[in-house]
Amino acid sequence: MIIQLAKNTDLSEKEDLKQKIGTFGIKVTEVRTQMGDYLIGIGNKDFDIRKIGHLKGVQDIHIVSDDYKLVSKKWKVKPTSIDLGDGIRIEDGSMAIIAGPCSIESEEQIARVIQHLKENNIKMMRGGVFKPRSSPYAFRGLGLDGLKWWYEQAKAAGIKIVTEVMQVSQIEEMVDYVDIFQVGARNTQNFNLLDELGKVDKAVMIKRGISGTIEELLQSAEYVFSGGNEKIILCERGIRTYERASRNTLDLNAVPILKSKSHLPVIVDPSHGIGIREFVPQMALAGVMSGADGIIYEAHENPEKAYSDGQQTLNFQQSALLAAQIRKTFALRKTFQLL
Repeated sequence: MIIQLAKNTDLSEKEDLKQKIGTFGIKVTEVRTQMGDYLIGIGNKDFDIRKIGHLKGVQDIHIVSDDYKLVSKKWKVKPTSIDLGDGIRIEDGSMAIIAGPCSIESEEQIARVIQHLKENNIKMMRGGVFKPRSSPYAFRGLGLDGLKWWYEQAKAAGIKIVTEVMQVSQIEEMVDYVDIFQVGARNTQNFNLLDELGKVDKAVMIKRGISGTIEELLQSAEYVFSGGNEKIILCERGIRTYERASRNTLDLNAVPILKSKSHLPVIVDPSHGIGIREFVPQMALAGVMSGADGIIYEAHENPEKAYSDGQQTLNFQQSALLAAQIRKTFALRKTFQLL
């Protein structure tokens, strides 16, 4: 059960509500976010909401049977829109394009990527400054200095930054330089990290775990929302299966399923999803047609010389072509939706 509290509900009214609801055998947890104030009720599934619907302070009540309640579409039918400022949004009915290298490598590289993005009207840049790598000997990022270089150039160009945060201690030092915090596949169930990201007023993109289910991804999003942050984006990036012909198995089934279960925007990462450069465009366009609200992919001036993930990274010419194809495919998708 989700109880939306009326605006300006004072503390005494809130405590009276909690006490009254508790008498019905329901455990109550308060959740305050940037957008609203909620009471989450657990237990007594046969409870008649009419018993409390008239009480002072109650704006609305929703019965949500899902374990993930706040991110469920059963109470919030209108899709969530993530406003990044400067007219840049990630939302249902639009097509966000996010591109950039796997790793931030130098100030010169940042400048070249930003120029490429501007030439192709791409408003969001992905890149890693703290890199979780399978090998401890691989390049692991430039850290905070690299993020600051990136921020200065991106801000001047009107480009939004999407980058991965790996641990709780990094959030505070990164928050002023980031537009979207990315939670990588290895951290999707790092609940301490998710709790802390619930306390920041920045968008959070949660990638599906390496072998995670759809429900586990939604539960991860629930952690962030219940911590106080409603600005959440879900990302399908492929899961590990028995198949070895590709890096991962990009589960495009997840896109319409997630959009049917949750009000949160969903984007697709074909670069990690398939891990083979020549097939990234096909999977990106398939992601568009599956109903995604955006595509995030890797692009580098010279992928063969990239510090990481060059085998799945597009060069600038391929990236420019893909961005144009994404927009054309999205227009086609909207045509089909009108039929």
